[in-house]
Amino acid sequence: MRDLLPAAVAVAVAGPADFVGELLPAERACLGERAVPSRRRDFTAGRVCARRAMTALGLPPHPVPSSADRSPVWPPGVVGAITHTRGYCAAVAAHAAEVRAVGIDAERPRQLEAGVRRMICSAEEEAHCAGLPAGTAWPVVLFSAKETVYKLWHPIVGTWLDFHDAAVELDPSSGTFTARISPARIAAAPVADPPAVIVGRFAVEEDLVRTAALLHHR
Repeated sequence: MRDLLPAAVAVAVAGPADFVGELLPAERACLGERAVPSRRRDFTAGRVCARRAMTALGLPPHPVPSSADRSPVWPPGVVGAITHTRGYCAAVAAHAAEVRAVGIDAERPRQLEAGVRRMICSAEEEAHCAGLPAGTAWPVVLFSAKETVYKLWHPIVGTWLDFHDAAVELDPSSGTFTARISPARIAAAPVADPPAVIVGRFAVEEDLVRTAALLHHR
């Protein structure tokens, strides 16, 4: 993720051999005793990375528990995001005085069934992906971009977006994406100045798709 975000954002990444560490009590309480091993492993790796990112900012390694909707709860004065997919985990953190919100996502490239694509993409987005250079799982890149957008939107607005609430356009030549939020969701947002347009970056490797975006204060 380091290549997708500016220096103001601290990044910590874990690969398969690094999915180790201990949860702090407040984090352990959110996970619960009945969590399956894979959920426990991913959750732990995400929280360990989150604390490493905060340490890189010069902050104490605060716990990062979960809210009722399972989104991470960062300590006051910090914004951040966590993502994990099979064998990969990353967390980012920034000072809230410098960055309004930050989002990241990682996915393994794969072919998506037609029904899944329709759930994620509008007809216009499917046509857009079909017109991009062959050899890349563009619907997965678009899905990842939307996940990143939602991780930016939720901490600011306090509501979730459906997949079709953000129209995403990918630009392979620059490695960027642009997401435009539905005017209806902007009008219904319970906060002032919700983000209407979000521009982020993406990278596609043989076995990993990564996306990231941040919002500065106006």
